[in-house]
Amino acid sequence: MADNTAAAYESDIRFFLQFISEKKITDLSAIDLETIHGFLIVCRSKSISNRSNARRVSALNAFFSFLTRQDRIDLNPFAMVDLPKSGRLLPKALSIEEVNRMLELPAAPSPLLVRNQTMLVLLYSTGLRVSELVNLPLVGCNLDSGFLKVLGKGNKERLIPFGTVAAEAVDNYLKSSRPHLLKGRKSSFLFITNRAKPMTRARFWQIVKEAAASAGISKPISPHMLRHSFATHLLANGADLRAVQMMLGHADISTTQIYTHIDQDRLKSIHRSFHPRG
Repeated sequence: MADNTAAAYESDIRFFLQFISEKKITDLSAIDLETIHGFLIVCRSKSISNRSNARRVSALNAFFSFLTRQDRIDLNPFAMVDLPKSGRLLPKALSIEEVNRMLELPAAPSPLLVRNQTMLVLLYSTGLRVSELVNLPLVGCNLDSGFLKVLGKGNKERLIPFGTVAAEAVDNYLKSSRPHLLKGRKSSFLFITNRAKPMTRARFWQIVKEAAASAGISKPISPHMLRHSFATHLLANGADLRAVQMMLGHADISTTQIYTHIDQDRLKSIHRSFHPRG
């Protein structure tokens, strides 16, 4: 690259590292879409152009991709987003058909596969953050009421409803698989490993990739894509924006509004493709 380009990329990366330092984020694996969205809000508040923001996201995507290749981190958070020419940050979501393929339980599943499928079903049913899912306490899941009690970012507690499909999956896991994994031991966590310990974020990311591969999905995928899909599909089917904000645990509704643009862009694409004078 030209010297000026390399210098611009270095400046972009340093600017982002300064931002997360001010946010007291020391673990790069903790960076998610909300962190990136907040970063771009700061960029726009400094009157940085959409074109410069697009370059900044491109530079950071390349930088974090490098970190994954060096095994410094497990997941590139910037791979989860698109930045159109408008400069608006959009999360990537799966189609309903792709989600259904991913959530299908294989024939004669092992206890581990039942656990994995239950985690995927519950994630898509509730829109949990990955850290919230892997650290979900057993007492936080109430099958009778159909609600999860989650302690999210900033130690803020919220209640999230889930439907009968998720309830049946969790009930089956609790009866058939969790006792097998415990082997007489005890754990306060809902989802556990063979060692009766909570799962790591990195391991669940691997599970999502394995499920996607089994479902014939070749596009880059991450656990956050199921969270994004949860929000996108709810809003596309008429859900109230405030209700989705509460379920996702967003402090600012502008973060939730990102998902309304996805369906608008899809409608525009359909109009352009099929309208005779589109």
